[in-house]
Amino acid sequence: MDTADTLARVADLAAALQHRGWRVAAAESCTGGLIAAACTELAGSSAWFERGFVTYSNEAKAELLGVDAALIAAHGAVSEAVALAMARGALARSRADLAVAVTGVAGPTGGSPAKPVGTVWFAWATHGAAHAECRLWPGDRAAVRRATVDHALAGLLARAVPI
Repeated sequence: MDTADTLARVADLAAALQHRGWRVAAAESCTGGLIAAACTELAGSSAWFERGFVTYSNEAKAELLGVDAALIAAHGAVSEAVALAMARGALARSRADLAVAVTGVAGPTGGSPAKPVGTVWFAWATHGAAHAECRLWPGDRAAVRRATVDHALAGLLARAVPI
C-alpha cells in the first residue's frame, strides 16, 4: 500500500470514528510509532486520535501499558497474550474507545525458528471485546513495518465501521 492509499484509509477511519463519537489509541512495538504517525498525518486527527504508546522494550510494555512481566517471560514479547495485554492496557490508560497493538520481529535480526523475521502479532480491543491474530510478512524491515501499519489500520477501520 502506498502513501496515498494509507492516507485514504486513515480518512475512512477518521470518518467512521467520528460518526461513532469514538477515539483511538495505538500501542506499538515493532512499528515504533508509525501507526500513530499515519493517523496524525491527517489534518484534524486530534478529534479522533487519542494517543499513542511506543513500547519498544519489555520494560515499557510493563510500565506504560501494565503488561505483566510474567506474561512476557512466559510467552515472549511477540505473542498473542502480550498483544492482547497491550491493546487492553492502551484502552485502560487512555480515553480511547478502540485500541490497536502490534508486537513483532521486523528484522533483519531477532528472529527464531518459532518466530521468524516478519512475525507480527496484532490485537484490537474495545471496551468489551478483543481480538488477536498473527501474520508473517515477507520482505525486509521496511516492508514488514509498512505491511504491519496497513494491516493495523485495516483492522481499526473494520472495527470502527458501525454494524
